[in-house]
Amino acid sequence: MKHIERLLLPPAIVALASLGAARAAPTTTHRETTMESVQHLQDFQIVEFRRYTTSSGERANFVKYFDTWFPEAFEQLGAMVFGQFTERGDPDRFTWLRGFKDINARPIVNAAFYYGPLWKEHRTKVNTILPDSDNVMLLHPLQPPSGIPVLPAVDPVVEEDGAHGVVVAQIFAVRKGSEEGFAEQAQTAFAHYRIAGVHPAGVLVSLDVPNNFPQLPIRADGPFLVWLGVVKDDATLDSRLAPLLDAAEHALTTSGLLRGAPERVVMDPTPRSRLRWLSDASGEASP
Repeated sequence: MKHIERLLLPPAIVALASLGAARAAPTTTHRETTMESVQHLQDFQIVEFRRYTTSSGERANFVKYFDTWFPEAFEQLGAMVFGQFTERGDPDRFTWLRGFKDINARPIVNAAFYYGPLWKEHRTKVNTILPDSDNVMLLHPLQPPSGIPVLPAVDPVVEEDGAHGVVVAQIFAVRKGSEEGFAEQAQTAFAHYRIAGVHPAGVLVSLDVPNNFPQLPIRADGPFLVWLGVVKDDATLDSRLAPLLDAAEHALTTSGLLRGAPERVVMDPTPRSRLRWLSDASGEASP
């Protein structure tokens, strides 16, 4: 009967109805297919934790340049920009996380990018407002499951106002020779962070290998252990997570296994940062 009614409708109405159905389809399947779209982008075992200092008053401009030109360029070369952020408490600090499949991929990808046409076109403008880009930790996951997940790119249609949430990093400077013991204690402390409104996003440790792309310096003052998490909002951070971070930092400092006080870095995702609060990623939404 429905087929007969459809035949009786004027062609123009049938066409409009079909167009409307086609436009509506993506909204009904978006949440179901979000994480499926990035299954081929997982398992990046090498991570650069890159903290830049921009020229005074230029950070907002650098964010626009970075978001516009660079994330997909690295993805096309086989690397990944996990996320990019502005640090709270320092108006000139920009931080981003870059991943490679393995250590041998690092010089290959970096050479292709930094000697390639995109960087050649934009490097003068970008470098002019980037006086310091040498604060870089070379890291890898503490354990295979603790690597940084690749979340779907920000959807310019569904997420018109850009990335949301707060990203927190705890950086622990570990005494050399105490890495294993400290990691065990840290994992116990981090288990308390698994609360509503907080998604763990990785536990990383220093990778002690020679710099195989010397044009980009890396820090040699490790070892470090870094916890990353994504928080739903400031209210969750202030009232629920911050007390747990305080307690963990105090307990881990008194362990005698650190070289100094832990550093807590609170960051806001830039509009196109993959690493963000994504509550519909996979049901309960854990990055």
